[in-house]
Amino acid sequence: MLMNFEQVQKILDSRSEPAYRMKQIKQAVFVNLVSSWEEATILSKDLRAALAETAVSSLKPVNVSESADGYTEKVLFETADGEKIEAVLIKSKDERHTVCVSSQAGCSLACVFCATGKMGCKRDLTAEEIVDQAMYFARELKKRGTWISNVVVMGMGEPFLNYDNVLKALRTLNDKDGFNMGARSLSVSTSGVIPGIQRFSHENFQVNLAISLHAPNDDLRSKLMPINRKYHLKDLLAAVEEYVKLTNRKVFFEYLLIDGVNDSSNNAEELAEIMSKNHLYHVNLIKYNATGGKFRASPFERRENFKKILESRKIPVTFRVSFGEDISAACGQLATGKKL
Repeated sequence: MLMNFEQVQKILDSRSEPAYRMKQIKQAVFVNLVSSWEEATILSKDLRAALAETAVSSLKPVNVSESADGYTEKVLFETADGEKIEAVLIKSKDERHTVCVSSQAGCSLACVFCATGKMGCKRDLTAEEIVDQAMYFARELKKRGTWISNVVVMGMGEPFLNYDNVLKALRTLNDKDGFNMGARSLSVSTSGVIPGIQRFSHENFQVNLAISLHAPNDDLRSKLMPINRKYHLKDLLAAVEEYVKLTNRKVFFEYLLIDGVNDSSNNAEELAEIMSKNHLYHVNLIKYNATGGKFRASPFERRENFKKILESRKIPVTFRVSFGEDISAACGQLATGKKL
């Protein structure tokens, strides 16, 4: 249960409520994690009724899927205007709970390995719709006696094409009077929208930045990711280098390993050369997850070889474990409930 706080403020103003009332409302929503206004007993009964009539949730959950291993839950939400989006809860073995939220209904970038990109972009999500995905899982986890550890904006859409709403959502989650999640527990991933990276460099906001790279040269990256034809790899890396210079923060590079496409020893050597430019670069290798096309995941041996080449060049590298492939909830698979 979340709402537009500007709308809530109008309700409070119309009732001449005291200034501290908004803080009480944020406490109820973000700390007490009420499921309905009726539960917000710190507020008067008539104010609760007014809020219940006007300040309603921006999203409605319409379907919940759980992976066979129990580590992943995916929720299909419907927006007030009928658009569909998906968000994912990932539960790791060390009891960490990461929520992956979407920033757009669909995506316009058409990366060839991504199911979301095949949808096109219906519209940007509002800040409230982005936050509401996380708050849904926060309320669900509260029932189980636990909580969200991290929120990553890595679901449907390109976050930096919806920059203002994404930043507003992240600041809402970080707000000390609200959900109060540490900035370093928040992450945003971009496919390489250079103006967004440049703006992000000046935010003075210690949210983690990830770059969806997936290829070590322009020719291959342009085939996989059409955005590279606009924002070339050299310019993208220059923007990332400037980000590191201004923030002194680590940057994560995501690299899907696709059989026979970007997983050769030569590709690994090229990637190592790029990553060697800065000690704050870290590579996350990811097994390709089926999205209904011609691609296949790299064989285990080739994935291991790729990692060993990076390690031999002293490149910080991690295999990012994929969760939820059996419910189409893994990286690149979100497509509003369609089973891949």
